[in-house]
Amino acid sequence: MIFPCPSSFLSFLKMWSGAKSSICRKTVCPSLRWCRLRWLRPDSLRCDVRAAPNEVTGEDSSRAVNDYVLSSTAAIPEELRADVEELWRYHDMQHDLRPCDVGIGLGSHDLGVAVIATKLFHSGLYPRLVFTGANAPTTVARFPRGEAVHYREYAVENGVPPEVIEVEPHATNTSQNLEYSRRLLEESGVAVASVLLMSRPYQQRRAFATCRKVWPGVEVICASNPMSLDDYVESIGDVRRVIDMLVGDTQRIELYAERGFAVAQDVPDGVRVAFDRLVGAGFTSRLVNTGS
Repeated sequence: MIFPCPSSFLSFLKMWSGAKSSICRKTVCPSLRWCRLRWLRPDSLRCDVRAAPNEVTGEDSSRAVNDYVLSSTAAIPEELRADVEELWRYHDMQHDLRPCDVGIGLGSHDLGVAVIATKLFHSGLYPRLVFTGANAPTTVARFPRGEAVHYREYAVENGVPPEVIEVEPHATNTSQNLEYSRRLLEESGVAVASVLLMSRPYQQRRAFATCRKVWPGVEVICASNPMSLDDYVESIGDVRRVIDMLVGDTQRIELYAERGFAVAQDVPDGVRVAFDRLVGAGFTSRLVNTGS
């Protein structure tokens, strides 16, 4: 609800008082419990409709998703920040970067992978670069020619010689990213003892664990475009997508190890608690259905 001027806001308050708050309960947000008024700029006001935090539980995740409304470009809600930051830190492998035989950029919706791959090539950290990735439902609109193809175009436009870039355009998951890249490099006669894996920030740990499983003889170093959590949310422009992805990747750390797709990784208690709370708050769109 937008109030273009203060007088509109005063009129709204009078109507609100006369109706004894029934507007919020019955007209504005019938399925929710409370509203919050937030100034957007001096001459406008928005009514943010959200579920009360203590009423969002994991018992009915579909209800929680509908109740916890976030505008696509909103900042991280303060009541969620500690848990989101806990997962963000967990997925950052904090590896020290050093020269490797090859760099591999894992396809996704995040052009930052191509950005860091280009920067690290120019820093002399590898002589050859592979971009891998077809499309997913979350990337086809942004990268219609395929993730790896668009990444390559960015790198070439920013000074990486085309002849040092290999494109693997078929992979649709992280295991395939690594298996197909390994096969491509072997077919090209490139000996690989170490790889620098570049991914979205919250994909680092899963990429590391997957590479150790499908390519066990190689040394793995992980990197992402260095950004704070808030800067990353701003760059993506969709806070719900970022939180959903963080939650989904956290689930996959143990689930994929159990299914034989990745090596096991320690999951600290604080990460488990943060994960459970965010699932309870309705950030479930990227969870794997385990059938339970």
